[in-house]
Amino acid sequence: MSSVRKAKHGILLTILFSIISVLWVSPIFIVLLNSFKKRTYISKEPFKLPSSVGSKEGSALEQFFFTSKKSFVGIDNYTNGIEKTDFIRAFGYSLFITVFAVFLIVLCTSMCGWYITRVKNQFTTGIYYLCVFSMIIPFQMVMFTLSKVADILRFDNPFGIVFVYLGFGAGLAVFMFCGFVKAIPLEIEEAAMIDGCNPLQTYFRVVLPILKPTCITVAILQAMWIWNDYLLPYLVLDIKKYKTIPIAVQYLKGGYGSVDMGAMMAMLVLAIIPIIIFYMICQKYIIEGVIAGAVKG
Repeated sequence: MSSVRKAKHGILLTILFSIISVLWVSPIFIVLLNSFKKRTYISKEPFKLPSSVGSKEGSALEQFFFTSKKSFVGIDNYTNGIEKTDFIRAFGYSLFITVFAVFLIVLCTSMCGWYITRVKNQFTTGIYYLCVFSMIIPFQMVMFTLSKVADILRFDNPFGIVFVYLGFGAGLAVFMFCGFVKAIPLEIEEAAMIDGCNPLQTYFRVVLPILKPTCITVAILQAMWIWNDYLLPYLVLDIKKYKTIPIAVQYLKGGYGSVDMGAMMAMLVLAIIPIIIFYMICQKYIIEGVIAGAVKG
């Protein structure tokens, strides 16, 4: 009887989480759907499939699923959006900033977390609590001061904003690395030092490979934040010269509140695709790391 109950319980959970998954993915699907429609039908019939022949006189099923008139525009929204936003250049700036900022965050904060955990004194304790405290402070409290300091230091370019992201992303990353380093047996590092490794060699040859699952987890979280961030680049960058994708998409707004919704939907799809691909590629490494960490021998 208990096995039957467990089976029913498992089926109910599967149905529940399937429904939640569909609801979670539905906004992305709606954006993709509307990226192939004419601008007027995005507002009138946002949940219907685009139609290439008008289904006003079709069957009830066609009228339910498809728009009432011809609304399919192919890739016109994509070509129009790319032309209006200079998407290729914005994509290049976003890619450059994201890649180098994530690389610096992972490298510097993993070394910092390892140092803080292994060296116990008042200085490292203070650094740790400062990093934790930086996670609590709202961005709105520092954004005006930040924009002024960034302007003075000439950080208003893709190279400078990388260091700004390093500062903002350090808190969470150091916190995560410190927790993981505590689980690494100290004897492994001592054995490496006995074999003649200096601290840097010990870190890169022994500690960093063990930290790989955490590095990938931090990289995914930081990449999703940096790639989609709008406010920080808008405050720091000279937007007359450098526009990231979120900033470029905002320029599809015209006068008196008019918005080219078709082009905006298309650009949102193009902005989502790279981060989804990155997550799908890295997800298997996270799973492999969790499985490897659960096996002792």
